[in-house]
Amino acid sequence: MIGIIQGRLSQPINNKIQAFPWSSWEEEFSIAAEIGFDDIEFIFETENYLQNPLWTTGGLKRIKELTKETGVMLNHICADYFMENPFVRVSREQKENNLQVLKKLMEQVMNLGVKSIELPMVDNSRIENEAEKNQVVEILQTAVPLMEKYNLGLSIESSLPPQELKDLLERLAHPLFSITYDTGNSSSFGYDTEEEILAFGKWISNVHIKDMVLHGTTVALGTGDADLSKSFEIFKQIGYSGPFTLQAARAEDPVENSRNQYQYLQNLISQYLKK
Repeated sequence: MIGIIQGRLSQPINNKIQAFPWSSWEEEFSIAAEIGFDDIEFIFETENYLQNPLWTTGGLKRIKELTKETGVMLNHICADYFMENPFVRVSREQKENNLQVLKKLMEQVMNLGVKSIELPMVDNSRIENEAEKNQVVEILQTAVPLMEKYNLGLSIESSLPPQELKDLLERLAHPLFSITYDTGNSSSFGYDTEEEILAFGKWISNVHIKDMVLHGTTVALGTGDADLSKSFEIFKQIGYSGPFTLQAARAEDPVENSRNQYQYLQNLISQYLKK
């Protein structure tokens, strides 16, 4: 299954690399279908989140209509809300509020067929030490009853080194917790692709495909430091058969750029995973 992050099929909002495309989110479903995408990964961010379609009755109804009309599913939610509102280095009151937003979001999407809500724990929301790791484990475990009730996973995208991230998943100790693996973040942090994927391969529920320069920014696929060929060799080695979601660099023409990225990813899949 190949998906794309919401907004990549539209012009950027205020020059942001990632933001909810308010004026074109509905149109993106038909564009995605025409290109061949199976899935759109929805963005849930802080700005105007009360008006996000995931948060309103009318919005949820429209999403269901669009998935039925186009065949493009909504399997994953990128909850960027928790980048600006992390579970660490904030007051107890803020943590509780963030937890309530997460639980409300889980309840909102329970009938959409969503498989996981992805929690970015990088940059502002990164885990910096053992005490913060303990806090994250304690907070997320309180969501387990809802996860089990709705069969809805929580997936962590983290800047932690591979063995520390593996430790976090082992301590969460529940099959509905998983990892969103990001090829670009890995290259930016300077991590070893093989070590990472082998360390927590069984926990990977989605792979974000992008390319980045070491300690730098996102660049066009194949032009940065992400060893995508090596990544796909290891994906085959561990038997990964889950989704891939394009979160690659933008270009002047978002639709043509996404079409080219889709073909690039298809070629990788055909070369390494269909042998």
